[in-house]
Amino acid sequence: MSDELRRALYSSSSLTSLDIEAFLPEINGTSEIITDAVRKSMYRKLPARAQGYSWKLVFSTSQHGFSLNSLYRKMADVDSPIMLFIQDTHQNVFGAVLSCALRVSELYYGTGESFLFTFQPEFESFPWTGENTFFVKGNNESLVVGGGDGNFGLWLDGDLYQGRTQPCKTFNNPQLSDTEDFIIKAVECWSFE
Repeated sequence: MSDELRRALYSSSSLTSLDIEAFLPEINGTSEIITDAVRKSMYRKLPARAQGYSWKLVFSTSQHGFSLNSLYRKMADVDSPIMLFIQDTHQNVFGAVLSCALRVSELYYGTGESFLFTFQPEFESFPWTGENTFFVKGNNESLVVGGGDGNFGLWLDGDLYQGRTQPCKTFNNPQLSDTEDFIIKAVECWSFE
């Protein structure tokens, strides 16, 4: 974190009094999804340990292909929270901020820093409810974020082609896209450095 940002954050009682434009993170990588409006909205909601750091593109379907296994491989050396952005074929943008890198696991992992978000029709985030700890779980066939009562906040198939979004107890979120089942146009994962 820059000294200027640290002084401003700790000398002011709230980030709203600061000129957020001056502190927007640097982006290292080319995005098909992230705009300045997305950066502004996301920056305000990031966990404290992720604020003030540059965003580094770790995985992108346009560069690394439509494969969940490739996404896991690219995450192997990541040691920070991550942002998972999804754009469907209807141009809806939504996803999750997760407390750690994505990996194959038989059990759910992650912490309450995780949340779901959508930009449809405008930016809204859905923090952890405390109802359960079904943050994220993945295998070679699918990736799941959030759960409860047989619903998943986000579900992506192993080919990163199809997905599903449903209300779930972990985040008390609505459906994140305009349709429950969606076709993926692009996926990007960003870390903090």
